[in-house]
Amino acid sequence: MSESLNAPVSQESVRRVVVGVSGSLASLAALRYATALARRESAPLLAVLAWEPPEGEALYARRPDRDWARLWGDDARNRLRSAFADALGAAPEDLAVERRTVRAAPAAALRAAADRPGDLLVVGAASRRGSLARLRRRPVLRAVQGRAVCPVVTVPGPVLRPGEARVLRGNARASVPDGTGTEARADGGRRAGRSDEGRGTRTASRD
Repeated sequence: MSESLNAPVSQESVRRVVVGVSGSLASLAALRYATALARRESAPLLAVLAWEPPEGEALYARRPDRDWARLWGDDARNRLRSAFADALGAAPEDLAVERRTVRAAPAAALRAAADRPGDLLVVGAASRRGSLARLRRRPVLRAVQGRAVCPVVTVPGPVLRPGEARVLRGNARASVPDGTGTEARADGGRRAGRSDEGRGTRTASRD
């Protein structure tokens, strides 16, 4: 079953929210939505980033290099940490959060991760603009929607003018104090100032 962002979540109880993360703007939007949903449902959050050797598994199998693979695995973990910083300012401290990197194709990794009763899978959908983005990401979305064993919510990415994505990526971590206890981020979001008010018990994230 698949639902759009604007549709209400249909199941009576969401026991865990699973979100696919790649670092794309659409996946950052999905991470923000999944975090808000996990808070609303008092459910744990599992963020999954799938990675493969850049040359593909078939070519890697012909000339395996463990050091090379370790570097790409470390890069995947760093990208997942950076996604939380870019989307939310930091990993949520009021949720049980698990960060998981998986060496697998994205669709297969997400279907395998969202395998429990009560799971809800959240994935980003590339905007309609940009044929290259559609070619790269829509097949993954279709594969997840068609074979996932749990409900899937799709979150649309922002529609940008040519060149805007490059500027946002280059300045994603730039911030300017706005005098209100928060920092205005270059991507239009806000990074909350540190406060203990209204904060639940923190469950440590793990990679």
